Amino acid sequence: MAATTTLRVGVVQFAPKIGRVHANIAKAHELCKGLTPRCVDLLCFPEMIFSGYMFPNAASIYPYLEHPRTGPTCTFCAELARRLECYVTAGFPERLEHASNSAAPPPPSTSPATTATPPHNHTAGAHLPPTIVGFNTAVLYSPTGELLTLYRKSNLYETDLSWAAPGSGFTVLDLPPPLGKTTIAICNDLNVHKPAVWESLEDGPYELARHCMREGTKLLVLLNAWSKARDEADEDKDDGEAESTEEGKAYNFDDDNDGLEPNWKTLNWWAQRLRPTWAHHYPTTENENEDQQTEHQINGSEPRDLVVVACNRFGDEGERTFVGSSAMLMMCRGSGRPRLLHAMGEREEGIGIWTVPVRP
Repeated sequence: MAATTTLRVGVVQFAPKIGRVHANIAKAHELCKGLTPRCVDLLCFPEMIFSGYMFPNAASIYPYLEHPRTGPTCTFCAELARRLECYVTAGFPERLEHASNSAAPPPPSTSPATTATPPHNHTAGAHLPPTIVGFNTAVLYSPTGELLTLYRKSNLYETDLSWAAPGSGFTVLDLPPPLGKTTIAICNDLNVHKPAVWESLEDGPYELARHCMREGTKLLVLLNAWSKARDEADEDKDDGEAESTEEGKAYNFDDDNDGLEPNWKTLNWWAQRLRPTWAHHYPTTENENEDQQTEHQINGSEPRDLVVVACNRFGDEGERTFVGSSAMLMMCRGSGRPRLLHAMGEREEGIGIWTVPVRP
């Protein structure tokens, strides 16, 4: 048996207040104050965690768009990465260059957000920003505080479409052990990418899962702002819901949840959308003929295990309720069922420090 090493991941879960950037960063500092240097290899914060998520249009989100490197999220992540000597990733609304050159009103000052006007009360100035003003972005900083990558959400959710441009697609980072080949994705990236439509449990499509398999990803990090479906009986059916077959249903769930337990329907959906990484039998992905196989597939050394870290928030914004339930799962190719290793409650505030043995 190949030697293993231990991967340590911290997942920060809380309920941010929309538009209260500095107050939300203060909450993150409070939650992280007990962490010591090198206690984790990777620390994760959810999608758009400091700005909030449910902005109705470009004008409302415009004051909260951030410049990479110098914005409040990147500054926070860089400082925390240096203090803890670990990788840090978080989501934020990135400003488009053309937006910063437009005639739109300038962003607010860096005064504490407790004095800022929440976005649902925001009154735009005489000049409105362009319709598309930014990206829904995830940043990753190294243990020395160096910016390693900006990943821009590829599969935009309906809320993103009012202000964000899609990114150029999934990537993979080759990081030192114990992380290894790492893919970062954001929330709706997990769902079917329109204009594609759900075909079947076997065929999907499963865009993110296929990317991880093709590229030999060993760690998949999902930064989420995942909410309950408007109708609990309708679990994102616009994107096609997997049927609850014996193998297809990853977890049993109980509808009664006091917030201390994870949202099992959500965990089941996350696992379903990665089905090719654990299903008993899964056909070769489309366009993967002999000429297009990756080095991993050709030499037979492709990883069989995929560690999945889903970092989510909770709380309410407008009519949306976010479901928390941050989790770590292990997907083993051909096993027939995903393994839930760790999970937080639906409304649990705090940091989960989770470990898992991985092959270097």
